[in-house]
Amino acid sequence: MHMNEGNIQYSIPNGQSPMDEIYRHVSICAPYLEVVEEMTLKEFFDFHHGFKPFLEGITTDSIISILGLEKAADKQIRYYSSGMKQRVKLAQCIFSDTAIVLLDEPCTNLDSTGIELYHQLINDHCRDRLVVVSSNDEVEYRFCTEKIEVTSYK
Repeated sequence: MHMNEGNIQYSIPNGQSPMDEIYRHVSICAPYLEVVEEMTLKEFFDFHHGFKPFLEGITTDSIISILGLEKAADKQIRYYSSGMKQRVKLAQCIFSDTAIVLLDEPCTNLDSTGIELYHQLINDHCRDRLVVVSSNDEVEYRFCTEKIEVTSYK
């Protein structure tokens, strides 16, 4: 077998998950992932909710409130600042009811208030989930209990 060959099995509490349904168990936030900019914030979260349920007790309105974006809820996302869009991406990821949360440079475009919000979201909503952070900035992963430095592996 070559180093780039093999197979992956996804185990979940009730057995294995078919490959085409693994998206139900994983959420991701990354700078290169786009939001649907033609939608309003309410439309966007309602649309996303059709694919993945939110965490228990979470609604579109509660997400908007937690993000502090009530005044922009009915504006198309295309008119948001880059920091506002990043908050939306983080919320889409963190408030999805998934066992695994993948965060790639999660604080991109966030100011100090946004970074504070990020840490609050992690603290409040990710305690019993696997969170993987890919970053060179310790601010983004300081809460992690295990760290893997890719540059130190050969």
